[in-house]
Amino acid sequence: MRRLIVTEFMSLDGVVEAPGGERTHPHGGWTFPFATDALQAAKLQEVRDAGSLLLGRRTYEQFAEAWPPREGEFADIMNGLPKTVVTSRDEPLEWNATRLQAGADGGVRAAVAALKGTEGGDLLVAGSASLVRALVVWGLVDELRLLVYPVLLGGGRRIFPDDREKWTFELAELERYDSGAVLHVYRLARS
Repeated sequence: MRRLIVTEFMSLDGVVEAPGGERTHPHGGWTFPFATDALQAAKLQEVRDAGSLLLGRRTYEQFAEAWPPREGEFADIMNGLPKTVVTSRDEPLEWNATRLQAGADGGVRAAVAALKGTEGGDLLVAGSASLVRALVVWGLVDELRLLVYPVLLGGGRRIFPDDREKWTFELAELERYDSGAVLHVYRLARS
């Protein structure tokens, strides 16, 4: 069974929107001042370890535009990883991507659960705030990797549901970077 790992850049106030300079937020690129060699090495290792990416449509579109022209090992891995995209649109997908086949027997939830049951390495979900929120509610997330930056953004897209349900995770790892960013790795507590 494949693990489903959510990896997010997050502000202190829980915002995950526009960490890489996207124009959807007035503070796009808010992670850039906190980049360090150690942080970049950790993110590189993360994609090296991934078996494939699971992405929401908007994140897929942003990544498919941003990554193909880039060079270097990180870009090569991002461009080469198989991608599964959760979308209801019929447009053809490129960039080594396939559409999640959500049948009538449970839709996206059942399709992601079935994907987790296939052979292959970890499924890495980056960005994709709406998808992540649903995956958390459905109990399909095995690990949360939250790279929290010492900045407040005053609003924006968040990944956590606001439904007053309780989910318990266990802290598995904590890594502080010289810039003040902190990686929190949580695993779903199994009862």
